[in-house]
Amino acid sequence: MKSFKAFRLDTANHILWRDGDRVSIAPKSFDVLAYMVEHAGRVVSQDEILEALWPETYVNPEVLRKYILEVRKTLGDRAESPEFIETVPKRGYRFVAPVTAVPVPDEHTTEPTPSLLSNVTQETAEPLTAAPPEPEHSSRKRLLWKLALIPVFAVLVAVALVRRFEPRANGRNIPPVNTDTSIAVLPFADMSPAKDDEYFSDGLAEQLINDLAKVSGVRVAGRSSSFQFRDKNEDLRDVGRKLGVANVLEGSVRRQGNHVRITAELVKTHDGFQLWSQTYDREINDIFAVQDEIALATTEALQVKLLGGNGQLVTPAPRSVNPDAYQAYLQGNYFLGRGAGKEDIDKALAYADTAIKLDEGYAPAWALRASVQNMIAEDGLTNVTEGFRKARDDAERAIALDPASASAYLALARTQIYHDWDWDTADTCLTKAAALAPGSAEVPRMRSYLSRALGHLDEAVQLDERSVALDPLRANARLSLGFLLYMAGRYDEAQAELYKALELNPQGAFVHADLGKILMAEGKPQEALAEFEKESSDWEKLTDLALVYHTLGREHDSNAALSELIAKNDSDSAYQIAEVYAFRGESDKSFEWLARAYKQRDSGLPDIKVDPLMKNLHRDPRYRELLTKLRLPVAE
Repeated sequence: MKSFKAFRLDTANHILWRDGDRVSIAPKSFDVLAYMVEHAGRVVSQDEILEALWPETYVNPEVLRKYILEVRKTLGDRAESPEFIETVPKRGYRFVAPVTAVPVPDEHTTEPTPSLLSNVTQETAEPLTAAPPEPEHSSRKRLLWKLALIPVFAVLVAVALVRRFEPRANGRNIPPVNTDTSIAVLPFADMSPAKDDEYFSDGLAEQLINDLAKVSGVRVAGRSSSFQFRDKNEDLRDVGRKLGVANVLEGSVRRQGNHVRITAELVKTHDGFQLWSQTYDREINDIFAVQDEIALATTEALQVKLLGGNGQLVTPAPRSVNPDAYQAYLQGNYFLGRGAGKEDIDKALAYADTAIKLDEGYAPAWALRASVQNMIAEDGLTNVTEGFRKARDDAERAIALDPASASAYLALARTQIYHDWDWDTADTCLTKAAALAPGSAEVPRMRSYLSRALGHLDEAVQLDERSVALDPLRANARLSLGFLLYMAGRYDEAQAELYKALELNPQGAFVHADLGKILMAEGKPQEALAEFEKESSDWEKLTDLALVYHTLGREHDSNAALSELIAKNDSDSAYQIAEVYAFRGESDKSFEWLARAYKQRDSGLPDIKVDPLMKNLHRDPRYRELLTKLRLPVAE
């Protein structure tokens, strides 16, 4: 063990200590530090370190500079006044702190038990030559440069990873890591001087996720889960464990004046081994010529290094679009991804409108607006029929402009399921989306809802399990699966998923409501009441209180909760009101409200075949008539 100032470096156990406390450090950063400490006092060149730590593997020197930055950050060191690592211009680096050998602690040491978890930062290379920050909208060529680089990374990862793969869920746990063909794209770090390009760095990562999802045989972690690791400096082994992936693509984006630098690296999660890395650092001139050069160099390098020269080169599809429209699209997508409130949704719609105004032929902008219109209609922020009509029109326009747009088919399928109740068309759209983006987490999620509406609960559960496997840290995915398992009568499994959803989002709506419904089904109404009291959604809480008070024999309280629900939400909760009446055995009133739900195109109505609260209606002829009106299968 080596000691320097307040630190001790245990190379045998791969641990760094500071004043008796373990310091989190990424595996490769530890290796760089250990090599520097081992050769303290002398200058070690970049080539020497690269050869020692990455033998027989090409690694861009930019990556080494990144790890040096990470080590400095961990040690609290500064390049301009180094206490530990000195940069020797044009020669390399020197570890300048005095180093002494100390005994390795025995098994009775009082220091903390070593953990396998370390932290990794996404800070990028040392700064480019100083240049004044460029205004956000100042350069059309700068935007075209950004636009051109997006398909490059998707090309390199697809060539590196594509093999046969069949995802499978692992009970209620996060799926096991697949050895070769699973990947997460982490948010690219925004290294712009003003830190105001996050919408672009996010857009770059999201585009990579979408592009990789199109490659058959590659399992891609969903955006919601991958983006959980923004700014968390999490050890890649922990990322791999939580997401169930064997590989991570991460990088950074930085621009200064007419310079732009994008760094990307593909890393194996179980050992930190770097499969590939590259830095793009250019003057902006003939951007499309640069794009062709980068794409060719990248695919050829991967073919030699990872495929033994036998792989098929992948050529990125040309992407020519008004750069300002593309920027507006990225900003709209950024706010849609955040979309927890009306303000974000309004901004997403405004940017989608701007993108379309700037380029009416830009299919992704139409698909984006279709998704936003769906969300607006589902959240009751506009007239439901009008909102879904706009969503349908926009999705169809996107498909007409780009028949290979998986996001447009998904948006159209969502409209068909939630409003049009056109199950055949929804199935066609989802089949098309699955063919275009076989690795998408959204496809099985939407197909699960279609199967649920058609009454195929076992199939719906399997599809939701696949969606969770692809997007394991998305709270709503866990919530959806938990609700399906409740409807299927698999209460223990349902509770496990709902508690996971609660862990991921303690303030999430509907989790306590679903936990309460399970307790009611298990004959524990008093415990159910305690859960319902915690529910954050007002209309859901009133619905559930009306149910549980009836079960407890408190009819006055049940009627009061139902009356309040009707007074406040008769225009958007007709199905829930019908649920209460059905559960209480008041069939006539239930069918009255079901008729109103049908007229209002209530999005809850397609659950009628699998909803346990509606069982009292199944023998009524009006139930079969309603299923026929909904074009749902009627059991013989």
